[in-house]
Amino acid sequence: MSETYKKDVAVIEKLTPEQYQVTQNSGTEPPFRNEFWDHKEAGLYVDIVSGEPLFTSFDKFDSQCGWPSFTRPIVPENVEEFKDATHFMTRTEVRSKNADSHLGHVFDDGPGPTGLRYCINSASLRFIPQHQLTTEGYEKYLNLFPEQGLKPTSEAKNGLKTAAFAGGCFWGMQELFRVLPGVSETRVGYTGGESDNPVYNTVKTGTTGHAESLEITYDPTQTSYQDLLKVFFQIHDPTTLNQQGNDMGSQYRSAIFVADQEEADTAIAVINALQKADIIPGPVVTEIVRARTFYPAEPDHQDYLQRYPNGYTCHFVRPDWGRAIDKALG
Repeated sequence: MSETYKKDVAVIEKLTPEQYQVTQNSGTEPPFRNEFWDHKEAGLYVDIVSGEPLFTSFDKFDSQCGWPSFTRPIVPENVEEFKDATHFMTRTEVRSKNADSHLGHVFDDGPGPTGLRYCINSASLRFIPQHQLTTEGYEKYLNLFPEQGLKPTSEAKNGLKTAAFAGGCFWGMQELFRVLPGVSETRVGYTGGESDNPVYNTVKTGTTGHAESLEITYDPTQTSYQDLLKVFFQIHDPTTLNQQGNDMGSQYRSAIFVADQEEADTAIAVINALQKADIIPGPVVTEIVRARTFYPAEPDHQDYLQRYPNGYTCHFVRPDWGRAIDKALG
């Protein structure tokens, strides 16, 4: 599966008559007589033509309308909305961005957290079961499924919880998070890679798979995971791939390391809110991935800006981004 797509006539010619009518001619299949309206298996729904990821099973719900319904797209930029004034009514049509397939319509009568109902034709979709995501080329989405056994970065102790983020040089993030109400401890370190016991001199080459990261220990009675995420998105640019300021490489990528499905859902909601706010310079490229072992960095990297107040940092607070997220979240 390619991240980019050019219209393939051969693929379109292989569509069934109903798939062709729905995707190419904006048709509608019969309710309650389609493949996925009552489908409950865990996995990913992709565009039948291009394969671009559209929706997941954990955002699917039974709306009693007879078509598969979802609260949100898994990749917001893969779904575009258009005014539809056909059939003597005004609706919002949704189409896939790359293949321009007609998918269905979106309505504002859905459940939380979005309040939306993406009513989609089964004929526009291909389903990738969770156990086939890797073989089909969608392994990056495995981390969002609770059946994969998400593990916390460290166990909560004395009622405290931990969170782990990556967003450029870890010094700058640590300095801004350490002063937040409810944050009791911060540690810079490395996570997200495959090798054990990484060290700075290898991580900085960008070849280990690890990211410079920050582990935050916080009191959930004083602050929330959502509040931490809102700060995270205010202090770095989540639209630049593998880069923050002058720092370049996969070790400086933007990533959220989730411990469970609740954290994954919260991260997706905040990202959707930020995209909806239309205040950032481009699409969010932040990864939401399963938390792995967090390896603390060497002592000379801990609390670096406390010891060297004029040291390098590319981080600063963008209060307007935080206000925009709050407004979009309602």
